[in-house]
Amino acid sequence: MSVSLAPERAAVGAAANDPRPVIKSPADVSGLVNSGAAMGSDARVVVAIALGGIFLDAYDLGALAFGMKDIAREFSLTPTGTGFVAAAITLGAIIGAFLGGYLTDKIGRYRVFMADMFFFVVAAIACALAPNAWVLGGARFVMGLGVGIDLPVAMAFLAEFSRLQGRGNKAARVAMWCPVWYAAISVSYLLVLGLYAVLPAHEAHWLWRLILGFGAVPAIAIIAIRSRYMSESPVWAANQGDLKGAAAILKRSYGIDARVDETAVAPPKARRATWSNYGALLRGVYLRRTMLATVMAIASSFAYNAVAFGLPVIISSFLAQSMLTTILASLALNLCFAFAGGLFSVRTVPKYGAWKLSVVGYAFQLAALIGLAIVGKPSTGAEVVIAIAFLAAFLLGQGVGPGSHSMTFASLSYPTSLRGVGVGFNQTLMRASSTVSLFLFPVLSAALGTKVFWIIAVAPLAGLVALLAVRWEPSGYDVDAEDFAAQQTQ
Repeated sequence: MSVSLAPERAAVGAAANDPRPVIKSPADVSGLVNSGAAMGSDARVVVAIALGGIFLDAYDLGALAFGMKDIAREFSLTPTGTGFVAAAITLGAIIGAFLGGYLTDKIGRYRVFMADMFFFVVAAIACALAPNAWVLGGARFVMGLGVGIDLPVAMAFLAEFSRLQGRGNKAARVAMWCPVWYAAISVSYLLVLGLYAVLPAHEAHWLWRLILGFGAVPAIAIIAIRSRYMSESPVWAANQGDLKGAAAILKRSYGIDARVDETAVAPPKARRATWSNYGALLRGVYLRRTMLATVMAIASSFAYNAVAFGLPVIISSFLAQSMLTTILASLALNLCFAFAGGLFSVRTVPKYGAWKLSVVGYAFQLAALIGLAIVGKPSTGAEVVIAIAFLAAFLLGQGVGPGSHSMTFASLSYPTSLRGVGVGFNQTLMRASSTVSLFLFPVLSAALGTKVFWIIAVAPLAGLVALLAVRWEPSGYDVDAEDFAAQQTQ
């Protein structure tokens, strides 16, 4: 009995004549993303929405920079109570980062991002309406959970919806978190300035409530548009063995009409998402990368928080300026130097790489902090100008180097299967460093005055030493190929 092979031959012939790109494995999906086929597609909107989440993180973390005295007065807080309210969001961010890293790899980028936006809305409204310090502290803790959860998923979106090489590559997209962060800080300053100008003196107690409540506005906007544009990461979906799902995401977000090779064997998962993956960051090739990313995160966070979040204290106390001048000077320094440096880094990292820019940034910071320590408390107009110039140099170095690329190293040192826990681990330690620096800076500055800058200078020095010891360049490197190599051995 003979069996006709005509249908099968026709199908093979049709496939051969089909001009659409073929997906046989997760490596093919990654290759399509890396090729930069996302021009003019929804992928750019996905990146913008992910950056919107980072904007919320920065805004909510910095929103109380000028409000703590009013809160302490309204709720009759002791120094301990004030510290509880101030630290609640950071504690939540530490826990949220650890959980968020695992969940981002376990259940996917899309689900985690969709869930964490609600943290921002609910917490911001609760903060604005808080009747006492306990409610305010609890709401800030919940807000911190959202902040911590958001960073791993946002970094995953930025890395996995970007090309590998050229302008706008993965390193440049991840580095965009830096100018967006400084833009959010600047918005909080502008909001404080605007409300400070229009609120009558007898209504000044509403200032901090309005500033915190405003955080719900961009979160609601993101929630409103997310269903239209947001998609799961196609590389993550492919790594879960769902090639058809990855193809559908490519068509929706990238406009790439790829077809799955029906004869392809379903690929195994690149790596199961388990809590033990945190341990994988400390083994093999990832150990050196994790060490470098961790030192950079801690050093960058410690120095930046001590100087940038302490900027109002530095300007008003060391330079003896009024509240209004302090707000304006803080805003100008952030926009003109930290924000501008971040934009410069985004544009130049495809050409020069994250390693070189980080070295330059840390060198600027080290020189600036030593200069501030030598100048001391300015006593003449010339010394005031010099001190401001050193503060500007520090913030410029932060934007150009570690501010932009501490997250580049944290995000692009690991393949898709480990990216969530990689960023989560990094952010957990970074938030812990933030907590320590925010606590220590006022204590040390009160005890040491401007000599505190000698201590802060240890941070960029440590970053420089780590970079010179581990010469790892993540920009332009196809780290996801490490996942695909592991799949081939299974």
